[in-house]
Amino acid sequence: MAALLPAEWIKNWEKGGKSEFVQLCRALSENKNHDVGFRDIQQALYELAYHVVRGNLKHDQASNVLGDVIEFREDMPSILADVFCILDIETSCLEEKNKRDHFTQLVLACLYLVSDTVLKERLDPETLESLGLIKQSQQFNQKSVKIKTKLFYKQQKFNLLREENEGYAKLIAELGQDLSGNITSDLILENIKSLIGCFNLDPNRVLDIILEVYECRPEYDDFFVPLIESYMYMCEPQTLCHILGFKFKFYQDPSGETPSSLYRVAAVLLQHNLIDLEDLYVHLLPGDNAIIEEHKREIVEAKQIVRKLTMVVLSSEKTEEKEKEKEKEEEKTEKPPDNQKLGLLEALLKIGDWHHAQSIMDQMPPFYSTSHKPIAIALCQLVHVTIEPLYRRVGVPKGAKGSPISSLPNKRAPKQAESFEELRKEVFNMLCYLGPHLSHDPILFAKVVRLGKAFMKEVGTVKKFVSDRVVKFQSDGSKQEDKEKMETLFSCLLSITDQVLLPSLSLMDCNACMSEELWGMFKTFPYQYRYRLYGQWKNETYNSHPLLVKVKAQTIDRAKYIMKRLTKENVKPSGRQIGKLSHSNPTILFDYILSQIQKYDNLITPVVDSLKYLTSLNYDVLAYCIIEALANPEKERMKHDDTTISSWLQSLASFCGAVFRKYPIELAGLLQYVANQLKAGKSFDLLILKEVVQKMAGIEITEEMTMEQLEAMTGGEQLKAEGGYFGQIRNTKKSSQRLKDALLDHDLALPLCLLMAQQRNGVIFQEGGEKHLKLVGKLYDQCHDTLVQFGGFLASNLSTEDYIKRVPSIDVLCNEFHTPHDAAFFLSRPMYAHHISSKYDELKKAEKGNKQQHKVHKYITSCELVMAPVHEAVISLHLPKVWDDISPQFYATFWSLTMYDLAVPHSSYDREVNKLKVQMKAIDDNQEMPPNKKKKEKERCTALQDKLLEEEKKQLEHVQRVLQRLKLEKDNWLLAKSTKNETITKFLQLCIFPRCIFSAIDAVYCAHFVELVHQQKTPNFSTLLCYDRVFSDIIYTVASCTENEASRYGRFLCCMLETVTRWHSDRVIYEKECGNYPGFLTILRATGFDGGNKADQLDYENFRHVVHKWHYKLTKASVHCLETGEYTHIRNILIVLTKILPWYPKVLNLGQALERRVHKICQEEKEKRPDLYALAMGYSGQLKSRKPFMIPENEFHHKDPPARNAVPATVQNGPGGAGMPTSLTINTVRLEEGTTEETADKLKEKSQGVVKVINKTVNATPKVTTSNGNSASNSKIIKEKDDKEKSGKEKDKEKKDKTPAATPEMKALGKDGKDKPKEERANKEEKAREIKEKTPKSDKEKEKVKKEEKASKEEKSKTVVTIIESKSTAEKEREKEPSRERDLAKEMKSKENAKGGEKVPVAGSLKSPVPRSETSESEREQKRRKVDTHSSPSHSSTVKDNLNELKESSAKHYINHTTPTLSKSKEREVEKKDLDKSRERSREREKKDEKDRKDRKRDHSNSDREVPQDSTKRRKEENGTTGSSKHSKSESPSDSPRLNEKEKEKNKSKSSGKEKGDSIKAEKMEKSSSGSKKESRHDKEKAEKKEKRDSTGGKEEKKHHKSSDKHR
Repeated sequence: MAALLPAEWIKNWEKGGKSEFVQLCRALSENKNHDVGFRDIQQALYELAYHVVRGNLKHDQASNVLGDVIEFREDMPSILADVFCILDIETSCLEEKNKRDHFTQLVLACLYLVSDTVLKERLDPETLESLGLIKQSQQFNQKSVKIKTKLFYKQQKFNLLREENEGYAKLIAELGQDLSGNITSDLILENIKSLIGCFNLDPNRVLDIILEVYECRPEYDDFFVPLIESYMYMCEPQTLCHILGFKFKFYQDPSGETPSSLYRVAAVLLQHNLIDLEDLYVHLLPGDNAIIEEHKREIVEAKQIVRKLTMVVLSSEKTEEKEKEKEKEEEKTEKPPDNQKLGLLEALLKIGDWHHAQSIMDQMPPFYSTSHKPIAIALCQLVHVTIEPLYRRVGVPKGAKGSPISSLPNKRAPKQAESFEELRKEVFNMLCYLGPHLSHDPILFAKVVRLGKAFMKEVGTVKKFVSDRVVKFQSDGSKQEDKEKMETLFSCLLSITDQVLLPSLSLMDCNACMSEELWGMFKTFPYQYRYRLYGQWKNETYNSHPLLVKVKAQTIDRAKYIMKRLTKENVKPSGRQIGKLSHSNPTILFDYILSQIQKYDNLITPVVDSLKYLTSLNYDVLAYCIIEALANPEKERMKHDDTTISSWLQSLASFCGAVFRKYPIELAGLLQYVANQLKAGKSFDLLILKEVVQKMAGIEITEEMTMEQLEAMTGGEQLKAEGGYFGQIRNTKKSSQRLKDALLDHDLALPLCLLMAQQRNGVIFQEGGEKHLKLVGKLYDQCHDTLVQFGGFLASNLSTEDYIKRVPSIDVLCNEFHTPHDAAFFLSRPMYAHHISSKYDELKKAEKGNKQQHKVHKYITSCELVMAPVHEAVISLHLPKVWDDISPQFYATFWSLTMYDLAVPHSSYDREVNKLKVQMKAIDDNQEMPPNKKKKEKERCTALQDKLLEEEKKQLEHVQRVLQRLKLEKDNWLLAKSTKNETITKFLQLCIFPRCIFSAIDAVYCAHFVELVHQQKTPNFSTLLCYDRVFSDIIYTVASCTENEASRYGRFLCCMLETVTRWHSDRVIYEKECGNYPGFLTILRATGFDGGNKADQLDYENFRHVVHKWHYKLTKASVHCLETGEYTHIRNILIVLTKILPWYPKVLNLGQALERRVHKICQEEKEKRPDLYALAMGYSGQLKSRKPFMIPENEFHHKDPPARNAVPATVQNGPGGAGMPTSLTINTVRLEEGTTEETADKLKEKSQGVVKVINKTVNATPKVTTSNGNSASNSKIIKEKDDKEKSGKEKDKEKKDKTPAATPEMKALGKDGKDKPKEERANKEEKAREIKEKTPKSDKEKEKVKKEEKASKEEKSKTVVTIIESKSTAEKEREKEPSRERDLAKEMKSKENAKGGEKVPVAGSLKSPVPRSETSESEREQKRRKVDTHSSPSHSSTVKDNLNELKESSAKHYINHTTPTLSKSKEREVEKKDLDKSRERSREREKKDEKDRKDRKRDHSNSDREVPQDSTKRRKEENGTTGSSKHSKSESPSDSPRLNEKEKEKNKSKSSGKEKGDSIKAEKMEKSSSGSKKESRHDKEKAEKKEKRDSTGGKEEKKHHKSSDKHR
């Protein structure tokens, strides 16, 4: 190898060699090839050192240069040491001593560059000694030998027991000895220390052995724990934790299983704080992330299971699916890897270290840890121990021994609870961690529930204040603090129930005992809390845990299975299955069952029957589920057509009624729900209340009652139950008691009544809105029916005290609570009855008098005591003016009585008794029935029979007492300070009409009451007027009714008609029951009744005419309603007609007219409105079956005049028209006639632009009042002449106060005025009065005053009768214009004339005194033909209003019964004179009024032009025929003045001819019957003159004639 260091460098060292060497070293050290550089530097340094050894270079020079290069590399000192090592070996072999010295000097000079340690490693010991680095080389060699020996030849130790078996054996013997003596941990610890020292034992291994022994001897906690604690003072703090961690790691491979003893040791060490949980926790597997993942996976799996259960799987796929699932489940059952965290948790719970256990649970997802059964059971055990003392003290039921649980030996375990406050601190917390997994320990479940029960008992009364949702606890003398504690405890108890008890019940396997146990606690909670808990349970709990999710799905699946197979036949087995399922998961099950019931209502009965295996808790949950289903906001309460209530709601309501009746379910929640809905203005849910009351109390509300049932309903309670309902509802005693208790306990009885009464009217305004009228009517009816039913329930079930305590007085009800009067009296009525009977009983006991009179006297006294405050109270209900006509006593009496008070239904009692006799006979005849059952049944029937007979006797006595009372009261009933007519108006408005539509029994009551008032001969009560007002113009009342009200109104009319028909049927009955009664007086002044004047009474034949008129009125109204096309009108009139069918129609032609209209409805409505079609078809069929019982009109009432007076009392061309007896003189008649006609004449002008609907009428005769289309006349005596002098204003005023409108009659009046002057006069007066009535009140009072003054001025002037007639007719026809009915009257007449081919005189209002001839016959024929030819009675002008005449004016009385003082001849003379005088006067005034006439002419022509077309058009509508305009033209003479003036001029001659012909014909007929030619000639002359004047004189002239005639 070539030298790196040339000789020249050495020679010239100082000059350049040194620097060259340094550069060489730098170059070599920078060489990138590491190995080459290393070797080259080694060589360079060796050559440098070798030159020093040979003496070529001084050692100090070398050391200097080495000091410069030593920095070039980090390993340079090591390289240098290697160089010295080689030189050391080389120089030690040389003989030249100087070289060795040079080497030694070089090393010494370089000692500062290389460390001693490196040199000691590499140089020989001798060299080191010579260098002075070691003292002696020999010692150094020895030492190194020793070390090498120790390193390479001595055996190593691994802390194995066998490495020191004696020491460890002694240690184990020390720890394993019997520790029961006086051996302490301190003593043993000293021995252990000695062993460690003696045998050189490893302290960590010793600690490990101590833990191992402790594992094997777990019972010596008190020894080992202090020992370990003391031992730890000698170790590092982490040692113990690491050793434990090492132990746990050993078991962490997949097949390893950590022993429970290790968990226990770790738990005890944690409890004694020898290790920290955080330190140990990291050594345990699995990690927290893995646990969270597993929890999520469980939830996903649960949801998948749910999805599978809800999926519809076809049967072929089902088997495969099941097999796959089984395989998967088998795979899953392979053991999961050990969860050391849960193992440690279980151990902690077992030793009672709740604090650390809670920390571990908090690290995991909720309920993850307790979902593992061992942990749940361990936690349950801990709770058992903790609650033991408190449970033993308050929770153990009487008679139960129980097995006491010993406390944990561990002093650090949670303190046992001695009080409820301590319970809250720990136990409630533990239970919350347990959650639904308390299901693993039913015994603990029961204990917790019993503790809850005991707590509720201890805190005393729980008062619920709904307003602020706070529960207040009352306990004697408790401080505020205690109360707060109790409230806190109560809220904790509710939380535990919600989070633990109910979910645990869901996971228990159908444990009915637990359910009942839980109910023991639940029933102490107010229902608001219970329902809140059920809501949470149903809607939230099941989503909180995978297990519960699965359970929910399985329950629904099972419920579906059961419900699919549930039928009436298998109720029992299915019921058992439902019961089993319901013990654990009632909310889910009932939710599904209710959803099915809402869809299929035929499931209701089997479901109700199958619910008999439920527990009390389940029934309560069912109640909640029902309310939740009802309140479901997503469901529509109406069907899509918006006319009917949804079927789901109806089904639920029906189910409610059935289930609440059959099972003991609390009703408070349901009733409060209905009340809340009503408060919110919603009445749909009243359907629920209706069903519940019907089923639970057996009180039915139906409009379909038969008359027999209705009759039974007027008896006592027993008769009602037996014969009043469709279904025999038995055994309602318990259920109705439950309903009553629920209402009283929660103070809901009165609020529900008031809310219903207020809502009834609110339905239309709050709920009406956009809804269909039909639905609004239904809701109104439902609200009303439920009120009636509910009120009936309260009346029959509440005790007198309860009722009186709850129902306020009538004035408070009406004025403060705004209850409608009918409803207010309905609620108060039972109170009065109770009150009177209790007072009566008191008086009977006080005084023992047994005589009937004494009893009656006491009864009347008790009535006065009870009713006197009521009489005072009712005064505030109406305006003071009302009490002028009827007394508060009468008003209160009417509203406070019932059918039970008025009549005894003997036939009903007999019917039920006979039924029982038949039953008993059947029982006797039945051979199969066992004897003991026979005996029982017979006893039941006999007892029932006795009860009924006793009840009948009791009612009979009661009715007699009531009638006695009424007899005494009646004289003060009707004060009639104004008129009888006004009295009747008030009576109908305030009493009859509101009550007759309240309920079916009230409808019958109203009819009976009217008859009773009549029979009692009540002063100032006109029976005739009352019946007339009821039967006339029923259109308005019918149209304003709902469906059910129409049905009741029909019943009322039916009962009224029954009475009338009875009187009509037989003269003897009429004479007996009406003949001498004040109700049938034709004098309508409010006077005392002397009963003596037979002439003032309505005789039998005239009464028959009146009845015919009423039948006609009913026909007219019915036809009108049927032809409106309005749904409500048609439906209601059909309902009413169906109800009155037994008594109407009786007259053949009226029946035929009705039949045609109904047939038309059937055809029109078949497709459009099927419900109307069904009604019409039903009525049509019944009507046809009644046809054989109908009679011709002449059999219904004789049209022949009474022979004595020769005064016909019939109308010639229409139904009815009775003349009334009178005591008036001719003067009176004339006087009145004058005034009436004049006023009518004046008012004619105003009537031109009058609106068609006429609301009020003004009548010129002070004593005449009209209302509802009937004018009533008070009889006038001669002194009335003076009355006429009153100023016009006064008269107007009176008229306005007294008279509402007269519409239909007037069109029939005065048509046939050509027959006789007297008739004409009557017609004239009558017509004028009607015109007056028809005319609305004028705004221009001045004009009226002027007219009245004029009337008095012209009083004495007289006019020709023919002119009067012409004038009257013209007036009449003009007045007809505003009214549609009048148009049609005219049109009907013209049509009749056209058909008849000859102009037969149309029916006049009254017949002349001449005996009747063929005229009446032809007119009768004409009338019949008219009704048959599809004429509309509602618009026919040919009908005379009979009672109209009765009440109209005294003129008629005069005509029908002429006073014998004036003969016919005298009359005619007077008439002649009248004729002449009036002619003169009219001519004088003609010129004066010319201008007025022209103006008026223009007005009339305008209005008249429209009439014919209008009437034709209407005729088409009404009769369905296509009448042409020619009918309008071919009018009868009395119609001709309706043509406009120009037409009149053109048709003058034609018209005159016609009229002449008509009058001549009429006269001829009359002549043939009377034989008086002179009279007929006289008539002819009059007619001719009249015609001339009529066509030429114009309207104004007529006016003058008329006004002058008035003064006759």
